[in-house]
Amino acid sequence: MSAILSEGLGYGIVLGFGLVFAAIMTLITMIQKRFLGEKIDSEEYMAAGRSVKTGLVASAVVSSWTWAATLLQSSSVAYKYGISGPFWYASGASVQVLLFSVLAIELKRKCPNAHTFLEIISIRYGRKAHYVFLFFGLLTNIIVSAMLLLGGSAVVTALTGMNTYAACFLLPLGVIIYTLFGGLKATFIADYTHTVVIMFIVLLFSFTAYTTSDLIGSPGAMFELLQQASIRHPVSGNHEGSYLTMASSQGLMFGIINLCSNFGTVFIDNAYWQRAIAASPHSTVKAYLIGGLSWFAIPFTLATTLGISAVALENHPNFPTFPNRLTTADVGAGLVAPNAAVALLGQGGAVAVLLLVFMAVTSAASAELIAVSSIVTFDVYKAYIKPNATGKQIITVSHAIVAAFGIIMGVLAVILKEAGIDLGYLYSLMGVLISSAVLPVTFSLMWKKQSAAAAIVAPLGGLVVSITAWLVCAKLYSGEITLATTGTDQAMLAGNLGALISGGVISVIISLIKPDNYTFEGTRALQQVTDDAPSGMPSTDSSSDDGSLDEKKGAKGGEKAEVSSVDVPPPKEGWTFDAEEDAKLAKASRFARWSSGVLTVILILLWPLPMFFSNYVFSKGFYTGWVILSIVWAICSTIAVTIYPIWESRGAIAEVFKGIWGMVTRKSSTAAV
Repeated sequence: MSAILSEGLGYGIVLGFGLVFAAIMTLITMIQKRFLGEKIDSEEYMAAGRSVKTGLVASAVVSSWTWAATLLQSSSVAYKYGISGPFWYASGASVQVLLFSVLAIELKRKCPNAHTFLEIISIRYGRKAHYVFLFFGLLTNIIVSAMLLLGGSAVVTALTGMNTYAACFLLPLGVIIYTLFGGLKATFIADYTHTVVIMFIVLLFSFTAYTTSDLIGSPGAMFELLQQASIRHPVSGNHEGSYLTMASSQGLMFGIINLCSNFGTVFIDNAYWQRAIAASPHSTVKAYLIGGLSWFAIPFTLATTLGISAVALENHPNFPTFPNRLTTADVGAGLVAPNAAVALLGQGGAVAVLLLVFMAVTSAASAELIAVSSIVTFDVYKAYIKPNATGKQIITVSHAIVAAFGIIMGVLAVILKEAGIDLGYLYSLMGVLISSAVLPVTFSLMWKKQSAAAAIVAPLGGLVVSITAWLVCAKLYSGEITLATTGTDQAMLAGNLGALISGGVISVIISLIKPDNYTFEGTRALQQVTDDAPSGMPSTDSSSDDGSLDEKKGAKGGEKAEVSSVDVPPPKEGWTFDAEEDAKLAKASRFARWSSGVLTVILILLWPLPMFFSNYVFSKGFYTGWVILSIVWAICSTIAVTIYPIWESRGAIAEVFKGIWGMVTRKSSTAAV
């Protein structure tokens, strides 16, 4: 599409708005320090005090999981597969967050003072396993970061003509600034702000398309336009070629790919573990359940609006590519949503999409920055370079990593752009590369019998299986192995399924042959870091290379692990739980299991599959109800992640205003004297 906005506006939003936003976030951090007495020590910087409440954590989860792909690829699959695309995108990527609530509460029970999920791996399984999962953890952050900037820069360039390479490097600039100053707590505040803007823009597009637009104006009018589109361009693999059916073989295939690949980008991404680490123990489960259900509304509602509008309006003169359809390259680059927004609202729609993508890219990028910073700081620098590092040294290193990785993110996006890899390809590929580690990571907290050997072999063996399945399927299905043939749904499906399943199967087989019997005493003994004394992380140096600390002590988890590798003053103990508190957390864990399980069954099986197998094509009334459901879901989600956090934080907000008022009145009195 030709640029509808000026290049100057592109730079103004990406650079100017980014710096203004960074200044605001930095100011908020200073206000917290001044009026709430928050000291940015190492634990506050890297773990936000481990006391963040439900609403703010839920908002942060929504923001972290709202990538450029959430906004762009969801509309692309709506354009390709019809109304099944938005549903499968939303359901296939929200259940992971719901299920992660189980790991989040188990983390609180079994390693309450962790800084990264890799510390658990190190304590339980030893150094070799730590190396393996360090590789998968950083690979996940690299893929996600590159995907964010790849999609974001494509939209900025398409809408404004701004240089793509400049966009790749300037988009994360503001994020680097406020993350440097405020750490994890600053990213929570920024996440909340981003979420507010994103939710309201989603609602803006929905109400415009379905109520006020001269081109559409109602669900009934959209229904008629989609019926006409089904005649002009019937969808291959959809029942009757209709855009108005869940009976879509390609849509279902995408749903399975989406489901498998996104387990890796939640369970192996340290950003989601950090939100669990930062949450107060009794907020953890509720935060992830609310966050998962609220996030569902973003791709479901937005793509049911913009993705479907692109199908309906592409033969209208207002559509930017008229009289031509969008090219395959444009769809793969995520340009369906921007084109639909321009058709609906002209330049105003382009600005709204640009702001939407900017918010999504920067909010998720901040989560990735602090996630990588934590991993490199605690699992590289502290684990292997300076085990007795103090809190002040940890903050210094984390600052350096935030700045360095912010630059690296831009470089990665440019490399992928030059290689011809677009957002759609990378989105489907990520599961092939990382999902083999999902079940081994899950077992590390959920299954006491998983052995160190299983934890080491399963992810690597699964990666070999997934890549083999991916390439072999591409060869068999298309006759050759190229960038195009490896990007087919069939090849990606084989690779993603191979990764997720084989990692679990290999781990179970090895663990059953020679099981462990871990008691989690070693992980519970992990302590926090102070600014004047080194931390008491259990040392991997004293364990065998292929076994846990507890195995080294000869008790297979039956004895308490040593918690300090050097003779130093003891660090602060951090979170500890008595029997009564542990019973409450155990109850929360049971609630997380059945509630997330029930919601997963509903979203993946009970809701979509009956409509798929029945070959049902929506009637006008049913489609109207479908649209109304998407909008109502978005409204409820907006309340949950924008208003509820303010209500929870009303005491702190009142304290800040009280402090500011007191400062103003004191200055006025002094001036009068």
